[in-house]
Amino acid sequence: MVYTLSTAFAIYFVVWWVVLFAVLPFGVRSQHETGEDIFGTDPGAPTAPLMLKKLLWTTIVSAIIFGVSWWAYLAGYLTVDRLYRLMGFTN
Repeated sequence: MVYTLSTAFAIYFVVWWVVLFAVLPFGVRSQHETGEDIFGTDPGAPTAPLMLKKLLWTTIVSAIIFGVSWWAYLAGYLTVDRLYRLMGFTN
């Protein structure tokens, strides 16, 4: 299997979304926790979601994960057969 540009982009895209959902809860404080209740909103709504910072961190962490996995693939450490065995399947 050869990495094409579209395959690499698709893998990075999936990794980016997984990392985003892992990063989203970091540093979130609700209105109830801070005491800044705004009328008409849910008390559990975040006061400052810091999305730009989270998007930046998501991009950096995803690039590192993708880079390491790409290096492992090119070096021969990450192959379909090896992943198949690691998941417990037999040929």
